[in-house]
Amino acid sequence: MCMKFRTILFTCFQFTVLFLNAQIKPAGILTDNMVLQRNTEVKLWGTANPREKLVVTTGWNKVKQTVTVNEKGEWLVKVATADAGGPYTISFVSKTEQLELHNILLGEVWICSGQSNMDMPIRGYLDQPINNANELLVDADNVNIRLFTVNNAMRSHPIDSCVGKYGIWKPATAESVASFSAVAYLYAKQLQQKLKVPVGVITTAWGGSRIEWWMDSASIVQFPEAYRQTTDPKLSPQMKASYLYNGMIHPLLNVAIKGVIWFQGEANVNNNGEYAALMGGMVSSWRKNFAQGDFPFYYVQITPYFYNNSKATNAALLREAQVKAQSVIPNSGMACTLDLGEEKIIHAAEKLTIAKRLSYWAFAKTYGIAGIACQSPIYKAIHIKDSVAIIDFDYALNGLSSFGKPVDCFEIAGADKVFYPATWSTNRKNQVLVTAPQVKEPVAVRYGFHNFPVTAGYLYNTAGLPVPSFRTDDW
Repeated sequence: MCMKFRTILFTCFQFTVLFLNAQIKPAGILTDNMVLQRNTEVKLWGTANPREKLVVTTGWNKVKQTVTVNEKGEWLVKVATADAGGPYTISFVSKTEQLELHNILLGEVWICSGQSNMDMPIRGYLDQPINNANELLVDADNVNIRLFTVNNAMRSHPIDSCVGKYGIWKPATAESVASFSAVAYLYAKQLQQKLKVPVGVITTAWGGSRIEWWMDSASIVQFPEAYRQTTDPKLSPQMKASYLYNGMIHPLLNVAIKGVIWFQGEANVNNNGEYAALMGGMVSSWRKNFAQGDFPFYYVQITPYFYNNSKATNAALLREAQVKAQSVIPNSGMACTLDLGEEKIIHAAEKLTIAKRLSYWAFAKTYGIAGIACQSPIYKAIHIKDSVAIIDFDYALNGLSSFGKPVDCFEIAGADKVFYPATWSTNRKNQVLVTAPQVKEPVAVRYGFHNFPVTAGYLYNTAGLPVPSFRTDDW
């Protein structure tokens, strides 16, 4: 037998054995205990023997659908879901085998992404706790909250399936919650308690990651400088543009979702000038690629931290960019955290408050629950009257309050651009009046505009939502 023929025969043998041993394998995100988005059309997909017929039966409506596996061994079927409920099963049957997924719920599904402040589990990091962690774990058991963590994966090209860090979806228990994203779990808990339906949260986050790594290749190339900085051959793979999108977002594109929450920005404090545009580009591309319309995108403004110099402004400029992003990104909202930072710890411990502020956006804007405020007061305009700078705000209908604490982070400057500590007061027009004896003719005001503003208190609207740091100048 000639060598060429033996090579062909061996290759064919390998090919045949490969597919004879193939099994019905749903995508890695489709497991026991999962939550599927209610009242919509969802996709089920995976691999099986090429060209065989697969019968998929959904337990909530007993509907059977037949799909033919393609020559690559891939299959996908679209199924209609019903109102919230469960548990249900989904069965997959071919001529040679049968597979069932169990304990499936229909409810609300949210993707939770970003860097380490999103990834940080309830049990905390080394010497960095989550406030009241043990109390949260004692109260964690809830069969209507389901958790899935996408395993870290960097890829040079998009992949279609992911692996769960802990295997399958997990119902919320003290054990499963302890190792799960604190923000994602606590957000799910707020939704489940209020909506009274199952909630599934998918965490896909990587500590220290830049936003460029979460953007697909088509969107990042629209930003030449950011693209150049994140495609340098000297960079390690996980530091390259699109690598985390390819490995940790693209595998989720078939998942029907209600929306996304996002906690990232710390890694971009030194290229803050482009951040609002980058964020807008990322969200636009995700919405296009998920093909589920302009789903809600709610995000956390980075918490104050010293970044090696508490009085510097690079992080304040990033926070400013995040405020601007609300006007760039339709159907978005920002949870301000100016009052929750820790000067020497980048991972703020008060994750419950952060999750609640995110949930207010969902309740008010996504689920249409009247009476819940979600928007922090935002600087609108400055007026000068004699030696007083008068600041107007949006979203402060009933005025502003420091809840009895002194606010020491106002600064005011004249034409010389030298800022001095300032005092403040409010009036019945919901304005803030800012003055300093050194500045007779004020030009600009800043509030909390440092990496870590040192102050005893902060300004809030009467709903208890803090005013983000702001500046009236562009110096």
